[in-house]
Amino acid sequence: MAATILIADDDAVQRRLVENMVQKCGYEPLVVDSGDAAIAALTASETQAIDAVVLDLVMPGLDGLGVLAKIREAGLNIPVIVQTAHGGIDNVVSAMRAGAQDFVVKPVGFERLQVCLRNALNASALKGELQRIRHSREGRLTFTDIITRSEAMAGVLRTAQKAASSTIPVLIEGESGVGKELFARAIHGSSERKAKPFVAVNCGAIPDNLVESILFGHEKGAFTGATERHQGKFAEAHGGTLFLDEVGELPLATQVKLLRALQEGTVEAVGGRKPVKVDVRIISATNRKLLDLVKGGQFREDLFYRLHVLPLTIPALRQRREDIPHLLRHFLARFCAEENRNITGISGDAMAHLAQLDWPGNIRQLENTVYRAVVMSDGDQLGLADFPQGTTPVPDGKSPQGEPLVVSPSTAPAMISGNEIPATSALPTAGGLSMLNAAGEMRPLEDLENEIIRFAISHYRGQMSEVARRLKIGRSTLYRKLDEAAAGTRTSDAS
Repeated sequence: MAATILIADDDAVQRRLVENMVQKCGYEPLVVDSGDAAIAALTASETQAIDAVVLDLVMPGLDGLGVLAKIREAGLNIPVIVQTAHGGIDNVVSAMRAGAQDFVVKPVGFERLQVCLRNALNASALKGELQRIRHSREGRLTFTDIITRSEAMAGVLRTAQKAASSTIPVLIEGESGVGKELFARAIHGSSERKAKPFVAVNCGAIPDNLVESILFGHEKGAFTGATERHQGKFAEAHGGTLFLDEVGELPLATQVKLLRALQEGTVEAVGGRKPVKVDVRIISATNRKLLDLVKGGQFREDLFYRLHVLPLTIPALRQRREDIPHLLRHFLARFCAEENRNITGISGDAMAHLAQLDWPGNIRQLENTVYRAVVMSDGDQLGLADFPQGTTPVPDGKSPQGEPLVVSPSTAPAMISGNEIPATSALPTAGGLSMLNAAGEMRPLEDLENEIIRFAISHYRGQMSEVARRLKIGRSTLYRKLDEAAAGTRTSDAS
C-alpha cells in the first residue's frame, strides 16, 4: 500500500492538479475541499491512515493556519506541506511557526512537490523510528509504535489493546521475526504496570541445567559455582511483566515448577528454604504449535491451559504485504541516519519487487535486507540491483498461504491471491491487444477481459485499488474475476 497524502484545497482546479501529481509520484491521494473536512479526515478513526498533508493556506472557513493549530492541539505527528498563491515571507514564517514542514507557491511544479513529499515522508519515518527506539529503551512502547496498515493486523491489535487493560495471561503465536516481543512490550507499555519492569527471557537460549536458576533464582552455595545469591527473573519482574519467549523450549522438569509459580504466585529459589511471593504478569510467546507439543508429550497440558488463556496470532509478513512499503520507509530512514548515508528513497520497481517476495524470516529479514542495501549501495536511491541476495520471488508467484501479492511491471504472468491469471499470451503493450487466436478465430470475451486485467495490474504495479478504479469496477469484483480466472486454469489443467 502506497503512502496516503491528504490534499486540502478549496480550488477544484488546484485540487485536481495536485491530485494528479501525487498519483504520478506513486502515492495514494485523499482529496477534501475545506479545512474542516481536512480535520475530520485526520481525526476520524474509520478513515485510512494519512502519511502527509498538502494544505492550502487560504481557504474560506477554517484556513490553513487554523488546520495547523488543530493538528497541533490533537497531538498528530503528520508532516504538512503548505501551499498558497501568496508567497510572502510573513506567510512562510507563520506557517512554519504553526508546524508546517515545508512551503510551496502555487502553481507548484511536479519535481518540487515530489521532493517535498519525499523529504516529508522520510523525516516522518525517521522521527517515528527514533521515538520507537526511545520508547523501547524506556519501557514505554505502545501500540502506536507498531507499524501496520494491514486489515489482518487490525483484529490482533484490538485484542491486544483489550488484554493490556487487565492482567490476563497472553500467549503470542507467530513465525520467527514477526514481532512477538514488540507486541509483548506494547501490551506492557499500555498497561497499569508500565512503570514497573519488563523482563524478557529467551527460554530456548538457556542451558537446561541453568533454567531453574535463571527463572527462580538460587541461594549462595546451592550448587557448584553458586558463589553468591541470585534473585531470578520472576523476582526481577516483581510488579511488572515477565515475557517468556520460546516458552515451548522449556524442559519438562522446569514446566512443573513454572506451573506451580503461576498457580500459587510464589517462587522457590534453587537451594531456598521457603517460597517467595511475587506479583508478575505473564506474557509468553512461541513460534511452534504448543498444542502439537502437548500431543507429543513435550509440553504439559495443564501448563498449556495456564498460558493459553488469551492467544494472539501475529500474521506472517507475507499475509500482510501492504505493510511492506511502510516498513521499508522506516527501516531506510533509520539505517541512513545510523550509517550517515544520504539515500532519498527506494525506486518503484524495487519497492514492487520487494513487496511480492515471500520473506520467510519476516520483518527481521526485511530489516536486515534494507540494512545491507544501505551499506552496499553507491547511489542516492536504492534500486533492484541493490537487493541481489535473499530476494528471490516466490516460485510461480505463490506464497505458502496464498495471500495477495504485489506485482512489479517487470514480472509476468500477473499473480494475485495466490492464483495465476491464464497466460494466453504475453502481456500486451498499450493498444496491442490481439483479438484473434492462433487459428484466426475470435478469442472468447473472458480471455480478453483476463488479459486486460493482467495488463492493468502490471501497468499500475500491483496497486489493486488503482487497478479497480481505472477499470471502473469494485475491488471485490476485481478479486472475484481473478479467482474465476484461476479456477478456470486449474480446471483446464486437470482435464
